[in-house]
Amino acid sequence: MFKSYYLSKFLYVAVIFFCVDTYRPDISRPPEQKNAAEKTKRERLQEIYATELGVRELSGKNDGPKVEQYLHYVGLKKGNPWCAAFVCWALGNAGLSNPRSGWSPDLFPDANVTWRRSRALHADNKPPRPGDVFGIWFPQKGRIAHVGFVDHWGENWMISVEGNTNEAGSAEGDGVYRKRRLIASIYKVSDFIKEKKI
Repeated sequence: MFKSYYLSKFLYVAVIFFCVDTYRPDISRPPEQKNAAEKTKRERLQEIYATELGVRELSGKNDGPKVEQYLHYVGLKKGNPWCAAFVCWALGNAGLSNPRSGWSPDLFPDANVTWRRSRALHADNKPPRPGDVFGIWFPQKGRIAHVGFVDHWGENWMISVEGNTNEAGSAEGDGVYRKRRLIASIYKVSDFIKEKKI
């Protein structure tokens, strides 16, 4: 009886240790590394461009350390418009191939365009997703002349994160802002992530 009492206690403690060891969280990697490994490309891209919110030009002339970093990424010098450079820089920092261009129309090659103002182009007719790139057509220039990231796509409005804009939504602004734009004002949307749509 003495032996069976201690044997049952031993087995009870062994089962507890086994359960704790089996079901404890993985502590082999710090939480921030584990989370980074589990993020999708789209989530990483969102994190990168959202971190840039609040960047402002130094003197209002397409300059400043961060603005010049975006421009340098696409091979342009300070003083150039930088909305497309910002988009390419963020895509590149997320490890996504991109045209590395400061020319807005370059962000809309046919292979990447998933939505046009007139109709959705993807077969399942799903709306653009966070991290997709939107373009606005300027009739006076005869081309897409401002770009940014789709952060949320609604029924009539979208929320964006875009560079070289301002509170009024100008294409010649002074910083990186989160904007609310009418979907009717969007001309095209491109997907550089190309993950399978769920």
